[in-house]
Amino acid sequence: MGHRLSKIVTRTGDAGTTGLGDGSRVAKDAARIDAIGAVDELNSSIGVLLAEALPDDVAACLVDVQHDLFDLGGELSIPGYEAVRGDHVARLEEQVEHFNAALAPLKEFVLPGGTRAAALAHVARTVCRRAERAIVHLGHTDAVSEPMRRYVNRLSDLLFVLARALNQRAGRPDVLWQKGRDRGGDGPH
Repeated sequence: MGHRLSKIVTRTGDAGTTGLGDGSRVAKDAARIDAIGAVDELNSSIGVLLAEALPDDVAACLVDVQHDLFDLGGELSIPGYEAVRGDHVARLEEQVEHFNAALAPLKEFVLPGGTRAAALAHVARTVCRRAERAIVHLGHTDAVSEPMRRYVNRLSDLLFVLARALNQRAGRPDVLWQKGRDRGGDGPH
């Protein structure tokens, strides 16, 4: 691989453009760059979650996801290139089923919280939804592969299930939304 990133300060983006993997330059606020940035933020959010003490199977799953997201970012950075395939999506679906199998069925909405790890999984889930919106937005003007769209959609499902599983494994219940809950009594006096 060599020294691909030996020079970090290039000054090539000072005018508000950035280079894509195919050598073309686009505005830093282009829809493609927004999608790349959202996927990068998602990967970073998962990295923060991985800094927690996690069960081995959860950590292994998330490390695989980080590698997939790096590939997905590569796909976004080279128009016409496809790195994410149907088998990536199928693997996520299998992980959702695996982690969800031990969880009780939901009867109420879940609020983000419980353990720190579960809360971080919820943060990653919301960042994933933002990345999904950015990819869908890009798809209005540029070609976006179906596996890529499906991958980020399934990933948000996986992160939701992982949040619940992390709480369960730590012996903490889901934090459930309570309709009509008294939120502080009569209000300010």
